[in-house]
Amino acid sequence: MLNRRSLAAVMTLVLAVFFAAQAAVAGASIDLNDGQIAAVRKLNAYINGVKYMRGDFSQISPSGKLAKGVFFISKPGKMRFEYAPPVPLMIVSDGKWVMIKNKNKENGDAGPLSKTPLRIVLAEKIDLLRDATISDFEESDGLVSVTMEDSKNSIGGKLVLIYDPARDVLQQWVVIDAKGRRTTVTLENVITGEKPDPKLFVVKFKGKNSSGNN
Repeated sequence: MLNRRSLAAVMTLVLAVFFAAQAAVAGASIDLNDGQIAAVRKLNAYINGVKYMRGDFSQISPSGKLAKGVFFISKPGKMRFEYAPPVPLMIVSDGKWVMIKNKNKENGDAGPLSKTPLRIVLAEKIDLLRDATISDFEESDGLVSVTMEDSKNSIGGKLVLIYDPARDVLQQWVVIDAKGRRTTVTLENVITGEKPDPKLFVVKFKGKNSSGNN
């Protein structure tokens, strides 16, 4: 099963990822006006409209360290984030399990996807107004920033989605853990609509073999 350190690595990477430094009390939702609700619904429609996605990502850790890599998403439930060298990690969900593998080692860690907020973004369909607690909304320089928490509060922390409504693209997300530490992930060269090779969502290591079946 995912230990706390490994789970933190997963939560640092993906949409709907909340860093589990410690349990946190869910924040109160804010009252959105009609225009803000419309913007959240447009962001929601974008997420629901993307079944397949691939591209590059760059990640800035709370300490300011930069890491890069490639990612693939195939909804429902499947994803792969693979860091570029020298970082040997890859994080894979096969639809049921989230797995962390060090490519230099045989073993790894795994935990059920249903127990992480990844289930929200990797679901075939979501409703952010229903499935998330929206605690902040900002609009600046043509970008919409929506801060949310898992409505079930299964893992403490917040997720900020930064969306460009003019280009209809998710540009960035920021993970804020329960201690206020921020991890920023920027998406680049994103391509949608092309089905990834199902083998990308298969990972094998000692103690856990994923199926990766569609």
